[in-house]
Amino acid sequence: MNNAVGEAQTIVLLGGNSDIGVAVVRAAMQPFTRTVVLACRNLDKGEQVAATLRREHLTIEVVAFDGADTASHQGVIDGIAERHGDLDLVVVAFAALGDADVTRVDAAAAAELAHVNFSGAVSSIVAAGNRLRTQGHGALVVLSSVAGERVRAANPVYGGTKAGLDGFCQGYGDWLAGQGVRMLVVRPGFVHSAMTQGMKAAPFSTTPEKVAEVTVKALRGTRRTVWAPPLLQFVFSALRHVPGPIWRRLPLG
Repeated sequence: MNNAVGEAQTIVLLGGNSDIGVAVVRAAMQPFTRTVVLACRNLDKGEQVAATLRREHLTIEVVAFDGADTASHQGVIDGIAERHGDLDLVVVAFAALGDADVTRVDAAAAAELAHVNFSGAVSSIVAAGNRLRTQGHGALVVLSSVAGERVRAANPVYGGTKAGLDGFCQGYGDWLAGQGVRMLVVRPGFVHSAMTQGMKAAPFSTTPEKVAEVTVKALRGTRRTVWAPPLLQFVFSALRHVPGPIWRRLPLG
């Protein structure tokens, strides 16, 4: 349970190898944090990440987690809670970008990407929400994306999954709010990370550490949605209303 000054003592990262997710965990860790659980598919890489987080009096566990295996999600969450007690902060950070040239035309590839990014994310969020509701406390951080704010032709399947996930989280967060559970949706722009390596950076690009800084600051307040960098909120407030023929010609990638 959070300590007397609201610091999370147990943190779970679903997508334990996510650059942004790890940065959020690192920024959220406080002197009284006692347990960090990295849930990921690649356990060897997870152990490498764990080695960078280890410190005295901190327990770090790396557990198997597959975002696509929705049938396993509740069991993974419940197992973590059985071993470590109440979960104070759960960060949902797994996603695949996909190859837009493929997913725009290959139905099976599009469905596979949509399953991981939307169905898998929804399943894991509900699983975590069930545990936090049972506890009567806790916070959920979900990494969405500005790509879902107005989906671009450059990668419509990825953007569409983020739009759907963001919408789900708004409604689900409303439902959780009366049960002692906090939902924070984070909308990063282009982030320099392993996922975007080799890609041309978009305007207002940022880093995992900057996203983490914005996220942890928001957790200390009452906001339910946060943009990283914050300027993007105003940029997309304008872009949201750009007429379609103009929108399609904008060099947004």
